[in-house]
Amino acid sequence: MVIPMCIAKKNDYLKIFAIATIFSVLGGLFGYFIGSLFTDKAILIMEFYGYEEKVFEMQDTMSTKEGFLAWLGIMFLAGFTPLPFKVFTITSGVMSYNLPVFFLICLFTRGLRFFLVAYFTNLFGQKFGNFIEKKGALWFTLTGIFIIILAIVLYIVFT
Repeated sequence: MVIPMCIAKKNDYLKIFAIATIFSVLGGLFGYFIGSLFTDKAILIMEFYGYEEKVFEMQDTMSTKEGFLAWLGIMFLAGFTPLPFKVFTITSGVMSYNLPVFFLICLFTRGLRFFLVAYFTNLFGQKFGNFIEKKGALWFTLTGIFIIILAIVLYIVFT
């Protein structure tokens, strides 16, 4: 939706980016609260698919620093790449992931993604829209992985 809106209203790309970010983050918070309020129902669904043990293992792992950082990286990739973001927001609620950190990572990743799309659409117009349609998933995935690797390297160097 961001690309056609930015093409139609070229000068409003910052407003479009801001609106998309705000409502995406609100949607992420809604998913988090669905997961936290309906944990027992979500567990039933996960049992059906055989993932209950994995969720509880992940929840135990979240109590460690490495687990916390691992889920932070997973949430970054989910928010920035074409992974199904809603699944990860609901899972974050089920696992009772740190809500302020969850909010900030949603704000950063979704904002970064929407800003890049809006900005490049403003610069290149429909050509960028065609590029994103054909190779957007690959581009965002590779960029997200690069940022994660950079964060890991910086973490190792500065700790």
